[in-house]
Amino acid sequence: MNTPILITKIGLNQLQTELADLQNVKRPQLVERLSVARSMGDLSENSDYQSAKEDLIFMDTRIDELGELIKNSKVAVPSSNSTVGFGHMVKVKIDSTDATFQIVGETESDPKLKKISHSSPLGQALMGKKIGDKVEVEAPVGKLVYTIVEIK
Repeated sequence: MNTPILITKIGLNQLQTELADLQNVKRPQLVERLSVARSMGDLSENSDYQSAKEDLIFMDTRIDELGELIKNSKVAVPSSNSTVGFGHMVKVKIDSTDATFQIVGETESDPKLKKISHSSPLGQALMGKKIGDKVEVEAPVGKLVYTIVEIK
């Protein structure tokens, strides 16, 4: 049995949308491209055929990967706003700067969008903490102290 992959409802919807797009739109287009390239003759010297074939292998691998992710995903719903949990938006103060992060699963983490994995050093430090709690996290610039300001 595979270990469930924690994910938010939005993250699961995004995976399902990507899978449907690949299966119903992009893969049929690629199969058509492969068919057209195949009809152009000598396959050993047909770079478009080779390229389409490689693209199809890559796409089929991604489709299989998405299918496994979706099958093994478990949507985690925040239980309350009294402590930081999976799916919560957490506003913290770092020195005099405020930042807001969402605690998400590994597959949907994106530091640029302030979505951090629950298993990242910051995510682990924040999990289970309350408003007013301070957490220390080792960063490349040294230890940073985060004070939890808001949980929603």
